[in-house]
Amino acid sequence: MKILILNAGSSSLKYQLMDMDGEKILAKGIVDRIGIPGSAIKQTVGDQVYTLSEPIPKHTDAIRLMLKALMDPEKGAIQNLDEIAAFGHRVLHGGEKFTGSILVTDEVKATIREYFPLGPLHNPPNLMGIEACQEAMPGMPNVAVFDTSFHQTMPKKAFLYGIPQDYYKRLQIRRYGFHGTSHRYVSKRVREFLDMPRDGSRIITCHLGNGSSLAAVKDGKCVDTSMGLTPLEGVIMGTRSGNLDPAVVQFIANSDNMTVDEVINICNKKSGLIGISGISSDMRDIDAAAEKGDENAILAQEMLVHSIRKYIGAYAAVLGGVDVIVFTAGIGENNTDIRLQIMEGFEYLGAKIDPEKNKTRSEAVVSTDDSKVKICVIPTNEELVIARDTLAIVTGKEISD
Repeated sequence: MKILILNAGSSSLKYQLMDMDGEKILAKGIVDRIGIPGSAIKQTVGDQVYTLSEPIPKHTDAIRLMLKALMDPEKGAIQNLDEIAAFGHRVLHGGEKFTGSILVTDEVKATIREYFPLGPLHNPPNLMGIEACQEAMPGMPNVAVFDTSFHQTMPKKAFLYGIPQDYYKRLQIRRYGFHGTSHRYVSKRVREFLDMPRDGSRIITCHLGNGSSLAAVKDGKCVDTSMGLTPLEGVIMGTRSGNLDPAVVQFIANSDNMTVDEVINICNKKSGLIGISGISSDMRDIDAAAEKGDENAILAQEMLVHSIRKYIGAYAAVLGGVDVIVFTAGIGENNTDIRLQIMEGFEYLGAKIDPEKNKTRSEAVVSTDDSKVKICVIPTNEELVIARDTLAIVTGKEISD
C-alpha cells in the first residue's frame, strides 16, 4: 500500500510517497513559493530529479503539479493515481480535542479551523493542503497527524501556567508543546534500539534544530515539554528567543513605541541565535564564525548549550532520574561539538559522553560503557510516523505507541 505524506506550509508543500510494504520511500519533493513569483516543483525519485517552474497560484495547483510529477513517465514513481491509498497530513495544532491521529471529516476540519488563532502560521495552510487533496481526489482518505497530540498526556501541573484559571477555561491558554511527532518517534525508537521495556522507562528527548524542544517521557508518555502555547517558549532557537520574562515585551514596546505584536514578531523572527550572534540562524554559520574567534558567535553557542542543559537537569528531576537522553533533528543529529558541550558535567546524573563515540552522525549510543545513563543519537523520522498512523487508520488497525 502506498501512502502520500504531505506537510503544507503557507507558501510550500513538502511531500513523500512511501510504499508501506517495507516502508520504502518512493519519491520526495517540494512545491515552493506557492502564490509567489518564481514558484517551482522539485522531486527526487532514486537518482532521477524532476523540476518544473511555472506559476502556482494556490495549494490546489500545487497538489495538481505534485500528482503530475509523481506520474511522470520518465521521472515519476507511479503509473496512475489509483496506486495511492491515502493521504497523511502533518497538522501543527490539535489543541485539547485531538489526542491522536484521526481520519479527516467535516467536523475535524472545523476543529482545525477553530485552532487557527493558536497556530496562525501553520494550521491555515495545513487545512488548505487537506482541502486541496480532497478537491483533487474526492473520496480518497485523508488522515491528520498533529504535532501537539503526543503532549496531551501531560498533567495539569505541567501544562497550566501560573495565571488565573479563567484564561485556561475561557481562552484555552496552556502549554501544548510541539515537535510531538518527532518526540514520539525517537522515544519509541530508542527503546527498540536499546531493547528497553516501555513501562518504567525515563527518557529525555532533545529535538534540536532551527526550532528546538525537549520532552520528558515516562512509560512512553510525555509528562512535560519545553514549548508552550506557541513554539516560542523553551530553549533558544534559530530565530526564536525561547523563555523570556513577559515584562521584557512590555518594556521594549513602551521604550521603542512598538505594539505587542511587533515585539512578539521580533521574538519569533529576529531573536535566538541570529539575534545573539548577529550572523545567522544556522548553527553551521555560527560554528564557523566561532572557530575564527567571533565573540558573539561563541556567546550564541554558550547560551544555546546553557538553555538546553537547564531543561535536561529539570526533566531529570521531573522524571525522578533518567535512563536515556536522546539527541535528534538537525543540530541534535549532526553537531557533535554541541552534543559534547551539552553533556559535559552531567556525571553527577550518571551520564558520561564518550568523545570518540560521539563523532557519529548516525543512530548510535554515544555514552561511555560505564555510563549509568545511555546517551543516544536517533535520527528522527516524522514522515514515517505519519505514514504508519495513516496506514493504521485506513486499515482499521490500532495505532502502535
